[in-house]
Amino acid sequence: MSKVKSPQEKKTASLNRDRRNVYGENAKSSRKNIPLSKQLGHQAARRAANQPLTQLVGNVEEDIAIATEAIVTTRTVELKRKSFRKRPDAPLKAVLERKRTGIWPKR
Repeated sequence: MSKVKSPQEKKTASLNRDRRNVYGENAKSSRKNIPLSKQLGHQAARRAANQPLTQLVGNVEEDIAIATEAIVTTRTVELKRKSFRKRPDAPLKAVLERKRTGIWPKR
């Protein structure tokens, strides 16, 4: 069921609902930079996993294989933690407040 809103209520709802890109770069470049950053992160994870494994050739002792596996898992976990994460856009109300005062409002 629809609720009749006053113009002030509509404006407040719009300011809370609308979002703005505050990443700090050109908004159009994000279209290419986000996939590129994800790709580079995945490549780094694959490289970190493959480097210790390339040293294992032929028959390998079990304790060396286990140690190498532990190295691979720790490297991949560290890289996954440090990898690229897209930051969400900010509400328009917060962006306007930042422009007006110079500081981000508390959530």
